[in-house]
Amino acid sequence: MRRIQAGNALSAFGLGFTVPYLYVYVAQVRGLGAGTAGAVLAVFALAALVVLPFTGRVIDRRGPLPVLVGGAVVAAVGALATGVAENVPAVVPAAALLGAGTAVMQPALATMIVWCSGADSRTRAFATQFFLSNLGLGVGGLIGGQIVDESRPGSFTLLFSVEAVMFLVLAAVALTVRLPGPARVTAAVSLPGAGDGDGAADGGGGGRDGGGGLRALLGHRAMVQLCGLGFVMFFACYGQFESGLAAYGTEAAGIDPSTLGIALAANTAVIVIAQFAVLRLVERRRRSRVIALVGLIWTVAWLLAGYAGLGPGLGLGGQDLATVAFVSTYALFGLGEAMLSPTVAPLVADLAPPSMIGRYNSVFALVKQLALAVGPAVGGPMGAALHGPYVVTFVLFSLGVTVLALRLGRRLTPVQDQPFLAAGSRVVARHLPDPDPNATKAVSP
Repeated sequence: MRRIQAGNALSAFGLGFTVPYLYVYVAQVRGLGAGTAGAVLAVFALAALVVLPFTGRVIDRRGPLPVLVGGAVVAAVGALATGVAENVPAVVPAAALLGAGTAVMQPALATMIVWCSGADSRTRAFATQFFLSNLGLGVGGLIGGQIVDESRPGSFTLLFSVEAVMFLVLAAVALTVRLPGPARVTAAVSLPGAGDGDGAADGGGGGRDGGGGLRALLGHRAMVQLCGLGFVMFFACYGQFESGLAAYGTEAAGIDPSTLGIALAANTAVIVIAQFAVLRLVERRRRSRVIALVGLIWTVAWLLAGYAGLGPGLGLGGQDLATVAFVSTYALFGLGEAMLSPTVAPLVADLAPPSMIGRYNSVFALVKQLALAVGPAVGGPMGAALHGPYVVTFVLFSLGVTVLALRLGRRLTPVQDQPFLAAGSRVVARHLPDPDPNATKAVSP
């Protein structure tokens, strides 16, 4: 687990070098224009949507390790190709490789974390992954900002080269990991009582070990509801960070573009500072209620954004107060993200049958990518021109998160909603000194 987390942090560090500067690099440094830069970002997202539907089945059949290593190598090639691309025929396929590689790494890493953790440690493992990812992105972006120079294309080539090296480091670290065997994975993944009721891991029979594929997953009502909830969450938060909310802040709230960097820094700072304090508060509470609370926190965040854009015009404070309110919006989003990281990803794993963990993780990653693709397309124009309707729309979406989370809670078994309830009755698989190396015996802790 330590090696997986270290590789994840280093790859996030590499991503931080380039993610904030990809648009500027294509549009201005290479002189290909805003239209091409937008197309490159669209190709980056589209590549993820193309490969994710197939990723889960490969993970479940071949294991997450070859998928992670292959994705990291593809992403490294894409990063290097992007760093030296000087024209449209070169930069578009490079962006496709980079987008596809980084996309398949997400469910592969999530599955490796599930395989290497027990139900009692999974919440903390995913919280640690989210913490290290944000820390790596923040530090990488900070260092990258000191290196970039728009007058020197070579400085951007250096950034993409660092990113490529970090992907290869992730692949090398992953190859040193010894994953547990299938029997141990099944014992570690399964939760006592997780197979009961409507929220059963087998989805009412369709998702039992041994097959069923997409049809079985679609028959699992709790997972379908979680995917719907996930789309609303990602659309209302992540899908607005660098598009609709940024446009709204500069157009409606009069925020200086440099303040957007401060707001994003506040978001990252809250996640890094609050992650483990929040973890102590949420890991013994109902997951559905934690997600519902996040919806309310984000509702307050959008109301603050509304004040930032509309308050000064109505004589309710000055520009400085509006700026504070706008930065606070990003900070509250970060608080919600810190609460979701130890909640949603472990829930996906607990809903999945052991033979379909890769497919469940891939489908949820696909839902996230769809929300990240649709969010900017809807939120960008609204945030720039329809200021009042924009805020009202996303206040309603945030309240929708609360409603959908409470409805999901009725589908979950008690152990899926509160996994710590299984601590007193968990069955542990242990290898015994038997001539048969596959012989195991279930013993109580």
